[in-house]
Amino acid sequence: MADNCINDSDNALLSRLDGIEGRFHEVATLISDPDVMADRARYAKLTREYHDLEALTKATSEYRTALGAIREARCMLAEESDPELREMARAQLDETTAKLPAMEEHIKLLLIPADPDDAKNCVVEIRGGTGGDEAALFAGDLFRMYQKFAERKGWSLSVSSYSEGTAGGFKEIVFSLTGQGVYGVMKYESGVHRVQRVPATETQGRIHTSAATVAVLPEAQEFEVEIHEGEIRWDTFRSGGAGGQNVNKVESGVRLRYNWKNPNTGEVEEILIECTETRDQPKNKERALSRLRTFIYDREHRKYLEDIASRRKTMVSTGDRSAKIRTYNFPQGRLTDHRINYTVYNLPAFLDGDIQECIDRLTVAENAEKLKESQL
Repeated sequence: MADNCINDSDNALLSRLDGIEGRFHEVATLISDPDVMADRARYAKLTREYHDLEALTKATSEYRTALGAIREARCMLAEESDPELREMARAQLDETTAKLPAMEEHIKLLLIPADPDDAKNCVVEIRGGTGGDEAALFAGDLFRMYQKFAERKGWSLSVSSYSEGTAGGFKEIVFSLTGQGVYGVMKYESGVHRVQRVPATETQGRIHTSAATVAVLPEAQEFEVEIHEGEIRWDTFRSGGAGGQNVNKVESGVRLRYNWKNPNTGEVEEILIECTETRDQPKNKERALSRLRTFIYDREHRKYLEDIASRRKTMVSTGDRSAKIRTYNFPQGRLTDHRINYTVYNLPAFLDGDIQECIDRLTVAENAEKLKESQL
């Protein structure tokens, strides 16, 4: 073989991929084992690993094929004298070589361990912060923004509870989002959202600043959180609001109280959850219990998020709810995401649910951080 033919054994990325196919076939065998399937937690973990390895195995196979095509083209250029064949080899070499950087970048991202929460559904809490009535109105704007975004994504949105502001909007609203990879997209929305605009009640035309907080929690599965259901204290009450006589006269709303001991601090915290989502009390109980699991999982998961934040110079999606992440400036029609210095002047479209570009840029920034940390 001519010296111009490349040697795959010198490829550092391929050396990182050693054993991937073997592990993929091993996991494929395990998830079909009845004993493994009976262990729900282990089965769920292995299923996620299987899907990750499947994508990585496919990308690796395509990368090896490309390297083979380059090797073949270089050998042909070194050994062939026929002008037509050399031209074909040169074209193949140029075309395949141009594709390599993107293929390598894709594999490097796949090599980074995925956050297992990214594939989950999520629970979103929006609370009006500083600013009184204006903060509640802004919380309402944010809810409608996420509602529109969910429609664009084909996700299902279900409101669990809410408290309306005196001038409109919401003092607080809690809702769940169900769909493909919801938490992996919505996690970037956790934090303080600041608004600058002239309130409708302002006669002098002065710009006011107010804020709302958004918390995005990955939805927990039953086997991920231990809850002693016998210790839950349940109450029922009549739901308020629209919905006819049944909603107002039947005690379909449920309220649960649960004393949870923080495994990290040992402190006991009372968790209070209300659910008036449906007219069916058993369904409301089931959904309140699901929210309890999610909230406990979130609290126990917080240390993991803090560890991530401590390892990074910048925080893109650590779930830090005290960080001011975004400013919505109405007089200038400007939207600024402070984490990545991203500014656009399409605020009306953004509030109408056109937020994907911003999330894409946040994803790219986070992936860049991960690649730097992993030294790939």
